[in-house]
Parts: sequence; structure tokens; C-alpha cells
Amino acid sequence: MRVLVIGSTRGTGNALVRDLLGREHEVRAMIRDEQQASALTDLGATTVLGDLEGDLDGIVDGVDAVAFCAGSGSKTGPDATLRVDLHGAVRVIDRCVDAGVRRFVMLSAISADDPLRGDERIRHYLAAMHARDRILQASGLDATIVRPGGLLHEPGTGRVQVGVPRLDERGTIPREDVAAVMATCLEDDRSIGAVFELISGDTPIVDVVPTITGR
Repeated sequence: MRVLVIGSTRGTGNALVRDLLGREHEVRAMIRDEQQASALTDLGATTVLGDLEGDLDGIVDGVDAVAFCAGSGSKTGPDATLRVDLHGAVRVIDRCVDAGVRRFVMLSAISADDPLRGDERIRHYLAAMHARDRILQASGLDATIVRPGGLLHEPGTGRVQVGVPRLDERGTIPREDVAAVMATCLEDDRSIGAVFELISGDTPIVDVVPTITGR
């Protein structure tokens, strides 16, 4: 499978690039600057220039699936969140629809089902996640939406819990485990149509993903 990973240079997206390559998929990593290319090509990915706030022409041409992991970052304000996290994602969804690229896996957030449940400081971010998730669901694409808890920069455990935890037990999960779930969902069409929340748990990922069904 040839997968375009958006948000490939860091965080969960970079972990997903590594995971997909380890499964011997072809990875096209979107970058904004040529200087970012070598770190990805050294892993075995190919790169393509694209900008969620600028030129996206041809970005999805020739791919079988798209994994969207990009974000404006926690230090940016609401305006950047709207431009990148929401409008940028919608622009990619539109290009997939136009190009006939049906498979799409979206990295969302654990309280995106109801942004008012979240901390006031990040409600603009959760509202953007909620809106783009709804737009993706209405697009007709074969989509899977993954809503992880707090993301950790530590090695994955390979074990997770799927469900909707209480807000005061929001939970956390290593980025590597989120990436592994996203990669496994890409390989398992039973997850098409699913929207699920994800935190660390006791069940191996290979056992959890087959139980995630959206149809």
C-alpha cells in the first residue's frame, strides 16, 4: 500500500512513517521544506512538497491511502488552529474526494466528540477536531477516526484500551502505540467508518483492532 502521511516530520506522524515502513508499505511523506527530506528518505520514505496553508496540487496523486497527523502545535493560537488543523485537513479531504483516494485515517483528539467537555484552554482545538471529523464522516471517504488521550514521548507498549473513558480519567498513550493502531487500521478494512477513543491499556493492538468496526 502506498500511504501519504501528512505531519510526517515529528510526533505521531513520524512514528507512523517508521511503523508503515517496518510493515513494508510505501510511504510518501509530505514536507513543507526540502531541508526536511533527508531525515525521511534516510528511513526509506519518499517525500513530496506540500503546504496545508498553500500549494497542495497533486499531493494525493497515485496514493492508496492518506493518514493525517498534522497540527499547528500547542504554542500557536486559535487562528493557526483554524488555518492548519481544520481548514488544512478539509483541503486534503477535498483533494482525496476529487482524486478518488478513498482510504483516510485521521488523528483526532479524545474529547473531540464534545469540545465543551474539554479544558477551556483547548476548546478551540477540540472544536476544530470536532468539525473536521464531522466533515470527513460526511465526505463519503472510507475513513477511520482515531481519538487518543494525552500523547506521550516514550516507547510504545503494544497494548491499548479502546472506548470512551470518563473525562476525569482522560488517560494517556505513547505516540508509538497510536501510530501502530493507525497503521493496523489501514490494513484492516473492518475499521472503516469507525470513530474511537484510545488510551493505554492491557490488550495487544493486534487483538484490539479487529474488534473496531464502523459498518
